[in-house]
Amino acid sequence: MELIRIRALRGPNFWGKHTSLEALVKCEENEKIITNISGFETRLRERFPQLGPLRPHTQNETVSLAHALEVCSRDLQAQAGCPITFSRTMSTPDDGVYIVVVEYTEEKVGRLALDLAMQLCRSALIDNGSHLDEYLKQLRDLDEDIRLGPSTGSIVEAAIARGIPYRRLTEGSMVQLGWGSKQRRIQAAETSSTSAIAESIAQDKQLTKDLLHAAGVPVPMGKIVTTAEEAWEAYLEIKSPVAVKPRDGNQGKGVAVNIDNREQIEIAFKAASAISSEVIVERYMPGHDHRLLIIGGQLVAAARREPPYVIGNNKNTVRELVEEVNKDPLRGDGHATSLSKIRIDEIAIATLKNQQLTPDSIPPKGLRVTLRNNANLSTGGTATDVTDDVHPDLAVSAIAAAQMVGLDICGVDVVCDNVYRPLEEQGGGIVEVNAAPGLRMHLHPSYGKGRPVGEAIISTMFGKEDDGRIPVVAVTGTNGKTTTVKLMSHLFEQQGLRVGHTGTDGVYVNGKRIDTGDCSGPKSARNVLMHPDVDAAVLETARGGILREGLGFDRCQVAIVTNLGEGDHLGMNYINTTSELAAVKRVIVQNVASNGMAVLNAADPMVAKMAKSCPGQVTFFARDIQHPVMAKHRAQGQRVVFVENNKIVASEGKKEFHIDLNQVPVTVNGSISFQVENVLAAVGAAWALNISWETIAEALETFVSDSQTVPGRFNIFKHQGATVIADYGHNPDAIKALSETIINMPAKKRMVVISGAGDRRDEDLRRQTEILGQYFDHVILYEDQCQRGRPDGEVIGIMREGLMASKQVKKIQEFHGEFLAIDQALSQIEAGDVCLILVDQVEESLAHIAKNVR
Repeated sequence: MELIRIRALRGPNFWGKHTSLEALVKCEENEKIITNISGFETRLRERFPQLGPLRPHTQNETVSLAHALEVCSRDLQAQAGCPITFSRTMSTPDDGVYIVVVEYTEEKVGRLALDLAMQLCRSALIDNGSHLDEYLKQLRDLDEDIRLGPSTGSIVEAAIARGIPYRRLTEGSMVQLGWGSKQRRIQAAETSSTSAIAESIAQDKQLTKDLLHAAGVPVPMGKIVTTAEEAWEAYLEIKSPVAVKPRDGNQGKGVAVNIDNREQIEIAFKAASAISSEVIVERYMPGHDHRLLIIGGQLVAAARREPPYVIGNNKNTVRELVEEVNKDPLRGDGHATSLSKIRIDEIAIATLKNQQLTPDSIPPKGLRVTLRNNANLSTGGTATDVTDDVHPDLAVSAIAAAQMVGLDICGVDVVCDNVYRPLEEQGGGIVEVNAAPGLRMHLHPSYGKGRPVGEAIISTMFGKEDDGRIPVVAVTGTNGKTTTVKLMSHLFEQQGLRVGHTGTDGVYVNGKRIDTGDCSGPKSARNVLMHPDVDAAVLETARGGILREGLGFDRCQVAIVTNLGEGDHLGMNYINTTSELAAVKRVIVQNVASNGMAVLNAADPMVAKMAKSCPGQVTFFARDIQHPVMAKHRAQGQRVVFVENNKIVASEGKKEFHIDLNQVPVTVNGSISFQVENVLAAVGAAWALNISWETIAEALETFVSDSQTVPGRFNIFKHQGATVIADYGHNPDAIKALSETIINMPAKKRMVVISGAGDRRDEDLRRQTEILGQYFDHVILYEDQCQRGRPDGEVIGIMREGLMASKQVKKIQEFHGEFLAIDQALSQIEAGDVCLILVDQVEESLAHIAKNVR
């Protein structure tokens, strides 16, 4: 068994909404039926007892080694704690080649699981031992390392519950919530509204204390030192136990409390000075350690924190007791788990010494042994929820501290006997204010109930009815996509919105091209949705991108499917029929929002069938209202857009809106049928987006389809009294539509210049010239820049075959090079002729034509 190719489907895709890996797997002859491999399944289950059943996904399939790989990869992730359930294996037309699809939550974990599943299957094949425990540990460790931590994860989960889209910007905790101009960003418990100045203040412990003291908030006083000797002198001045902490620090790192002898001060100073060159020595405030979480000026959660400790049993050493406590699956090395592991370090050893103990001491049964005096969860402490017990005056003090520092999300550390009374009554105080506070203790306290702090953060970032989304229109089909995208962008612009759109000629934001080339895939879509200056997005969504990586968005407000034509990349990526192609392009319809709209071509049977897959509503469009699909939809009171008396008619129940096609220049008074269809699709989408009819009419009247606005889409030039039309039509349906339009244009002679892409099927290349041969008098064939693996002359030879049966064509010429073919055409056309040039290098060819016409 061999892995030929692996693709990461990072958005909704052909297989479903799950993020998945799609692997192309080649099995040897004896591997196509695993029962042919004696004892294989038995050996595999011995190595992986939790493996699910191996069974085919269709009745006529046999279980292959690829099926075993699929189930192993899925169940390894599941056993490692990753919440996945979906997998599938499909045979392909190629003998012994299978498509294996396995869901993942983290891409790197999914890839590792696939690799380990391959190793597990090979181990069962050659019977060379089992490594399941090692495999699961690798997966767990990797998953813990890269998945979102509890703080960030809780915010993202709250966003998902609100329908707010998200995207991880790094492998760390930086996440974008929302799209375009409505986006916000978080990094752990910091938001894009968190002030950098406030964060800097919070990190400076002395400055924080000075500000809080000035505001009348009780704080422990002390001084800044830079040497261990100065720390000892500060202790002598304070004349009571002290706390030692780095001036610039966070997460309790380097903090030691309740220090009352020189040895402990030296150890504490060494730990704090490793983090900050300046160290604070301040009066230790006795009492319990509490964390109050302030979000948006409100107290949202509070917890009493306990320092890390173990209970003696008169048998085990302190070190062994710590090791036993650390076996708790809720304790981890980082912040991905609810609790952190207890560490035995210099501070822990000093704390033990103060109790006349060492790590190797065996404490008596029932003795509580403290490992450090500060109660941060990041150093192994525990937390008890006390949110409902906080006195209003104490809450006011904590809120005042957060506001004085300027933090929108703030962890206020309070030391006091209890939270039932104001701080002043019990001699308590605020010892620290924290930016980016950890949320674990409030989400999953050791005791008491968790608090919805993620939801509280989201509510400060997004209004009650705000889901962080901008209007997204996805456009797919065989022909007309680019024109429809450009027209939709123009419609949004007429509303005064800043538009981002993608297509085969680049990425545009606010009318400026920011990327070039074919940008109709998911990466370009994600880039548009990440741009902060985009109020609305129109995304050309090509078949290739859907197959390669899935969609670049989770759902769209409007999906437009223009049509499905013959020969549109059939034979590539195992998409061999029009119905299979329809299943790929249907993905955007399946991912319309529940309150969204699919705008579908009723005259195309494959497209019309997609209506059944739409979670939202459907608008059908077609020129002919008498088409059965249109007539039925209209009779049901649903939305239809059609042409009647040379007017666009949009109808819903008894409501109708009309726009005269004579006022829509792109259609040339309604004479270019495929442009009429593009306009109908755009009108249906604009209607779904509640764009006013006045705006729609104005946008249609002001949209110009020239080589600058829509390059390569029926761009018209004049040359010596002849009409030259440049178009990027490159499949049989597009060529037929162009030909039918041109045959209705008066002409003395009709000429066409064409080449073919080497990656198309022979029958598709031949079909293009068969169509042209019915309409044109003079055909110029040229070999384009890239033959895509075919030998020189082969493509032209196949296209020449398509012209053999033509009785219309009077002259056939062949040239090497696109520009040479264009020059030959321009030199031969005469006044009154019409010449169609099917360009390959769109921008370069249009520039060449513009330079040479006169």
